[in-house]
Parts: sequence; structure tokens; C-alpha cells
Amino acid sequence: MREQAKTGQKTKRNTYTILRLGRYMARYRLLLCLALLMTAASNCLALLGPMLSGYAVDAIHPNMGAEDFDRVFYYAGLMVVFYVGSAVLSYALSVLMVTIGRRVVYQMRKDVFERMLALPVGYYDTHQTGDLISRISYDIDTVNESLSSDLVQILTTVITVAGALSMMVVISPRLVLVFAVTVPLSACITRFITKRTRPLFAARSASLGRLNGFAEEMVTGQKTIKAYCEEEEVLGRFEDKNRDAVEAYYRAEYYGSMVGPMVNFINNLSLSMISVFGAFLYLGGAMTVGQISSFVLYSRKFSGPINEAANIMSDLQSALAAAERVFRLLDEPAEPADRPGALELGGPDEPVEGRVELEHVSFGYEPDHPIIRDLSFAARPGSMVAIVGPTGAGKTTLINLLMRFYDAWSGSIRVDGKKVEDVTRKSLRRSYAMVLQDTWLFSGTIYENLAYGNEKATREEVVRAAKAGKVHSFIERLPQGYDTVLREEGGNISKGQKQLLTIVRAMLLDSRMLILDEATSNVDTRTEAGIQEAMRKLMKDKTCFIIAHRLSTIRSADWILVVNHGEVVEQGTHDSLMDRKGFYYQLYQAQFQ
Repeated sequence: MREQAKTGQKTKRNTYTILRLGRYMARYRLLLCLALLMTAASNCLALLGPMLSGYAVDAIHPNMGAEDFDRVFYYAGLMVVFYVGSAVLSYALSVLMVTIGRRVVYQMRKDVFERMLALPVGYYDTHQTGDLISRISYDIDTVNESLSSDLVQILTTVITVAGALSMMVVISPRLVLVFAVTVPLSACITRFITKRTRPLFAARSASLGRLNGFAEEMVTGQKTIKAYCEEEEVLGRFEDKNRDAVEAYYRAEYYGSMVGPMVNFINNLSLSMISVFGAFLYLGGAMTVGQISSFVLYSRKFSGPINEAANIMSDLQSALAAAERVFRLLDEPAEPADRPGALELGGPDEPVEGRVELEHVSFGYEPDHPIIRDLSFAARPGSMVAIVGPTGAGKTTLINLLMRFYDAWSGSIRVDGKKVEDVTRKSLRRSYAMVLQDTWLFSGTIYENLAYGNEKATREEVVRAAKAGKVHSFIERLPQGYDTVLREEGGNISKGQKQLLTIVRAMLLDSRMLILDEATSNVDTRTEAGIQEAMRKLMKDKTCFIIAHRLSTIRSADWILVVNHGEVVEQGTHDSLMDRKGFYYQLYQAQFQ
């Protein structure tokens, strides 16, 4: 019963996947109708060839005269015309299906990327980047290959098999009975094998996704791997995942490739039976040599597509498994929509002031494992608020809540007196400029990276911010200055320089609040002091949240929140906290002993 239930679920998933693919293709229904007409015309022309061949054979007899040869050449000429027409239509059909497949895949990849942008941040915290890239590249390419070739083959199979069978019935209904044995046998074998190979192809796609995820992670961490001399250990782990992927690929292809040869054997068996029984019918005067010749050719056209369809079953199973992974990503719930009637935070009539208040906020990433418990504090507009505490105290989690990457379990977070749930996410996040410890730069010029998020920024404003952020001099030393093209993720500049660029980028944003999450961790102390001074000037009247482990960098903060175990255990200025000689004092002394 359990196996039957699993089989039923797999069948439902495949049916659902096929219907989803059908909806994508239905957008191009006119082209599909044209493809269907071209398929029918091409195969009908090809199906007339064997009949004409039989006529030509029957026209041959002893003591042939010129007129008889004219009949042979007439039928042969018609065969050439029909076959050439069929070939031209077949070529045009292939081009048309490639066009349809390209459009479908373009739309599918666009939908997947849009869904990836709409997914909540929490989704990326629990899924490998490499696996997601595998879905948008390898899996969709697999679907494209199937749509471009396999679909044509299926249409050809249906029309050719139906046409060939009709012609064989017209020639000799008795001889068609041979297929009453061979066709059911082929169908049973195909169904038996494909039912067992379907999960193998799903496992293959999943294993390739895991392999891509691991490879992406290891390539990103090459410096760390070499620094710890862990090449052998990483190579061993890669070999395990590579072996799993290869084994999954082998099992899927091995069992999938069994269908074609077995069906081909049965088709050859049917041809042998047709030859034997056809000979008996000829001897009995029920068939002519030309009719037997035509029947044999039609039998090949009848069995050939069936054999080819069996051969592409593995490709279809692979495409369905890939499509299922793609649709599973498309079905992931997007970030919840804003509440009906949500307000826009800020605007020409009511600009953002930057007053942030948290009241009795509790939150955790996993149920029953809270990270922040009953957290309350207030940041007045234009103040610099520093958040300090040991690792795991909830500092970065607090930023995730302020930006509403996650929603709090309980309590409330307000900006300018408005609950963050009552304003649009877009307006809330535009009110913040954020610089993270993990820098992110895209492939483009330095100028484009600095002006990212503020398309209205002029060249002069970018240069002025770069000077304030202490990066102008190093940019001017580059070959093309501000027009220097950065490689992917800024690979041609140092990590500290990348972090400086992200800080300057945040300075250029027209936002009332700033978040710095360990943003100066890769900057030397002297440069950091200069940046802090410049930011005090550039961020005047803006609310700043600074998370830092190096307590020397936040001595000038207007207010310091000391977080431990998700609770604000102390708060005040640096001097008042030092005089109190509590938890902050212990942290500060521990760093400078």
C-alpha cells in the first residue's frame, strides 16, 4: 500500500509538472499550432513514400517496356518531391521549436529570478547558493533541451505511428495483427523501466545541486582553505560529493538507456514476423511484392518512432525532474506582502525623522530558541547608537529586525511612531543605509558601485563623498580612476578597500538612518578614525546604528546599548558605563589588557 501511495504521489507530481510546463507553452499557442500543422504535413508527405515505393515495385515486371519504366520513374520522382518537402518542413519545424523553447526558457528563467528576489532573507540563510544557481542554469537548460527536441519527437511519433498504422491496415489488416503482440510488450517494458528510473533522475538533479553548492562554497573560501592547509580534507569531501553525483548520474542513465535497446529488439522481432507471415500471404496470392515492400517500410516507420520515443524517455524523465526542482523554487512563499493600506514612511510632506523605538521585542530563528528576549530601547533622531556585546548576544539579529528582514515574535518596533508592520517594506528599507561586514560589489566601474542606490548622485557628489571616506586618493591611483572596472565582487582591490567603498556608497544614499554592522572590521585603526570623523559630519541629523566588537571605535557614540543574551543589560554613554564598572567595563578592559 505504501509503495502504491508513493507511486501515486509521483504520478501526480509529474502530471502537475507537465501541466505547469504546458501553461508556459500555451503563451505561444499560435506558434504551437503552426508547429503542429508543420509536423502533420511533414509526416504525411513522408508517409506517402512507402506507398509510392510499392507502386514502383509492382510496376516492375519481366519484359518491361519504355512505358513501364516511365511509371517507375514517375513514382520515384514523386517520392523525391515528397521526401524533399518533408525534409524542408522538418528543418523549419526544428527551427520553430528551438524558437519556442528559447522563449519558454527565457520566461521561466525570468520568473525564477524574480521569485529569488521576492524570497525572504531567511530562505537564503537555509539554502545553498550553488543549489539555487544550479536550478536557474542547469535545470532550466535541461528543460530547454527537452522542449526543443523531445517535444518534436513526441509529436512526430504520434502522427507517424497513427499514419503508418492506418496505411498498414489498408494494405493488409491480417498482417497488422503482428503488432497486437509486440506493441503491448514494448509498452509494458517501457512502463516497467521508467517507473523505476523516475526517482533516479530526481536524485541526479538533487546531487548535482549539492555538488554545485559545495563547489561554490569552497571556491569562495579558497584563502581560508589554503591558510589552514585543508586542501586534502576539502578534496576528500569534494570526492565524496562528486562520487555521489556521478553515481546518481550513472544509475539514472544506465537504467534509462535500457529502454531503447529492449524496445528495438522487440521491433526487430516484429519485422521478422512480418517477413515470415508476409511471405505466406504472397504465396497464397493475398499480397503483391510491392504491397509487402510498402508494409515493411510502414512497419519501420511504425516501430521506429516508438523506439526513438523509448530512447528519449530518459531525457524526458531528466527534464521532468529538473522542471520539478524549478517549480518547487517558484512555489516557495515570497516575502509577505505589505498590509492593505500600509503607509509610506517618509515623503515630501512628512520626511523621516529617524526616531526608532523597540518595546518588549522577542525573536528567534527557530521555534523555542529565542535569541532576543524582551528587548526595549529608544534612539532619538540624529543620534549615534552603538550596540555592543559578545558573539551571539543578538546584535546582528537586531539589525535584521530593524530592516524587517524578519518579523519579531512579540513586542513592537516603531519608526517615527509608526509600527514597522504598518508601513511598506520598501519605504522602511529606503530609510536606512546599511553597510555590512561582508562587503558586496558588483561587476562595473567604481563610480557605478559608489552611486548604486542613488542614481541622482552627480560626479561631484561621488567624488566629495569619496574624499570624506578616505578613498579618493587610492581611486585616483588606479589606471582609469573612477572608471576602473571592478571584477566580480571587487576581486581586483583589497578587502579593506572594498569595505571603504561600501561605506562611501552608504554615505551617498538619501536616507535618514544608517546601519554599520562591523563595517570597519577590515580597515586599519588610523583610517577608521578618519572615517568616523567624516561620517559624523556627513551623517549629521541622521540616526546611526553601529555594531562593533572593537569598543574603541564607538567611544564617541551618543548612546551605547550593551546586549547580552538578547537583553539590554546596560545603556548609557561610554564614560557613564565605564564609571559603572559593569558588563561593558569588563568587555572594554578585556580588549585592552
